[in-house]
Amino acid sequence: MNSIPDMDAGPQPLDVLMNEQRRKNHDLVEASPETLTHKQVNKARHGRKVTFKLQKRILAAWNSLQEETFVLEQLFNYRGR
Repeated sequence: MNSIPDMDAGPQPLDVLMNEQRRKNHDLVEASPETLTHKQVNKARHGRKVTFKLQKRILAAWNSLQEETFVLEQLFNYRGR
């Protein structure tokens, strides 16, 4: 993963995966074991840079919806700070 200095990292693999599976932001919010908002998921999907902590929350929520385990590199093309 690359470190991108600006705030926009472009469309993320998470968005592609969610579209392929017809998942909505609400699915991740509901599945999250921690606090996660629709706005946070939307920002992450569309490439607004989010923190590493938030990336891990989204990853945990995503993995709870899947039969296989994903890693951050499969959902994001950058590493949050």
